[in-house]
Amino acid sequence: MMAEPVKLRIILGSNNTEKLTIASGMPKSVEDLSDESKRQFDIQGDIRLQYMDSDFDNEFINLKRMDDIQDKSTVKVICLTDASDFGEVGMNQSGEETSLSSSDTLLLSSSDSETARSQWPAEFQIPKFPYDVEMQLQSANQAFISNGILLNPGHKLKSDILEALAEKIMTFKAYPSNLEIESVAEALIKAHPCLREQGSFSGFYGWKISLKYKMANYRTKLRNLGCPEVSINSLKHKPTDRCHPAYAVKKPRKAEVNFCPPYPAGETQDSLERERLALLTEVKKKHNEIVIKEKMARTFAYRRQELVKNNPMIADFKIRWPGLFSVAEVEAEFVRITTAPLVPRFLAQLDQYTDQLIKVFKNKGGAAGRKIRQILAPATQNETIEKRRECVLRALPLYLNEDPSILFKEYLDSDATAVQRELEQITLGIFTISVEGGDASTPPADVGITIEGVEVLHDLGDMASACAVLMGVIYALNLSYPRELKAFFEVLQKVFLHLDASRLSTKVQMLKNKLYE
Repeated sequence: MMAEPVKLRIILGSNNTEKLTIASGMPKSVEDLSDESKRQFDIQGDIRLQYMDSDFDNEFINLKRMDDIQDKSTVKVICLTDASDFGEVGMNQSGEETSLSSSDTLLLSSSDSETARSQWPAEFQIPKFPYDVEMQLQSANQAFISNGILLNPGHKLKSDILEALAEKIMTFKAYPSNLEIESVAEALIKAHPCLREQGSFSGFYGWKISLKYKMANYRTKLRNLGCPEVSINSLKHKPTDRCHPAYAVKKPRKAEVNFCPPYPAGETQDSLERERLALLTEVKKKHNEIVIKEKMARTFAYRRQELVKNNPMIADFKIRWPGLFSVAEVEAEFVRITTAPLVPRFLAQLDQYTDQLIKVFKNKGGAAGRKIRQILAPATQNETIEKRRECVLRALPLYLNEDPSILFKEYLDSDATAVQRELEQITLGIFTISVEGGDASTPPADVGITIEGVEVLHDLGDMASACAVLMGVIYALNLSYPRELKAFFEVLQKVFLHLDASRLSTKVQMLKNKLYE
């Protein structure tokens, strides 16, 4: 008996909703539904599906089981890699859908910028080598399969292989880690087993060392060509009184993909400065978001080099680039830097781990455990999802033996002058201004972010959204994490945002292990 066809309402982006009809009936797994959605709507890259959950006032929750949806259900598609034609789906602070259009990622996908990068892949794919190299390797691989004979590559053959690998690595990052270099060497001998080293325990240790030297030489070549991400670390850019190469080295530290990109083809510092000056006029106009997005995307490299090279004060930078200081542009800038979505991914992962985090936190002993249980009390009293998120985020630093009061600041709205004076003393923090006389269910009068005494953003709605946007601000302004909250921000970055998630500190790794118990 043939299955009845099913119809699903698919949200692809802001003002873009389609009907998905599957003649063979409901797919058996979430993966099958994802594949069918990608096929019918021609979506490229990885996606996540979310369904409208009636238990949480019809908010969208990650789809884990097909039992959660039925015929004519509403499913939302979130693109996790490159923004596709329909735009990256996101949520603004008021809970409405927003989209990051192709203009948001202009410098990531435009043909004018061949140097735009993407995230390091889960499995490194060995590139096609020059024709003569491929011919030699094909013959050597056949000899290895037939007779077990390993190839001892000559100097030119080895150099050609390493050069091609270095070019491929540069499409992801200029400064790969030791673990990433190792993954490339391992992928090489898997793709071409004839290159395995007979005297090496792993079979690729020599390739790993050679690849490290090749990357250093390749960076030198790019530095001479003026590649900004590597030329910024040359001696001529160091202070005259300190010329040691390791002094003031500027590298991606938080899995940034486009850390210090070159200017787009045909653009110069003068032309981009004119665009910046034009932006100062555009941001004063009402209902001008599209023009602002286009100009912000076009000036991304100019703005990014200014931040990385000059480390300006936040107050000065806000005057020069006022268009950056909105939630929509912070999210768009985060995508340009990391190619990853910000608020949707952060909140989705936080929701996924919330129940297990609460269980783990409640097992904490001592004074910290007592404080955690007090903070978590509202989360177990049928509070809203925003309150549950807030409780978990406030308890997280305590569990990690860090002080949440360094980041989270609370005030009453009764004395605005005193609050303003307090905010001017904060280096980096999220402030919540509560209504005096209100109870726990009363929404805050304001939630915002302050950096270097400057109110960067406000009216963020709730504390969890503010934490997500703060991560975007840190990336957009090239800031370091506060040392006192190093582990807390590592969890936000590596566990909730999946950026550089393979390298965890001992403390964060132990927490992550408990999330899967």
